[in-house]
Amino acid sequence: MRVMALDYGAARTGVAISDATGTLARPLTVVERAATQAGLRRLVALIEAEEPEQIVVGLPLTLRGARGLQAEETDRFVESLRSAVSVPVDSFDERFTTTLASRDPATKTPEDARAAAHLLEAYLASTAAR
Repeated sequence: MRVMALDYGAARTGVAISDATGTLARPLTVVERAATQAGLRRLVALIEAEEPEQIVVGLPLTLRGARGLQAEETDRFVESLRSAVSVPVDSFDERFTTTLASRDPATKTPEDARAAAHLLEAYLASTAAR
């Protein structure tokens, strides 16, 4: 199953996509201000082009696993995205994805897209374990 991951941020949202088997994740791009009308249109166009069967949005929980203000903002974004697409949209714990992305070797791939790829790898591993 092809899955798209979004590492949502108010300024930049990293996007990653899996292969058709749902085992490999690769960073795709970054969408600026994804919660705006223009940003949401850009995401919808990417979703239509990549044809994922599932979308997962990183949920920024605190280190203790609690929901803070950023998680609430992400929830609002998820609801907007669900209204804009017919693909199922879920959220998934994204703790440490940005830290992992910042440790990646120097690359031209934007850090936000690399964080989305780490999120997608964790999501794919969790679904494979089920």
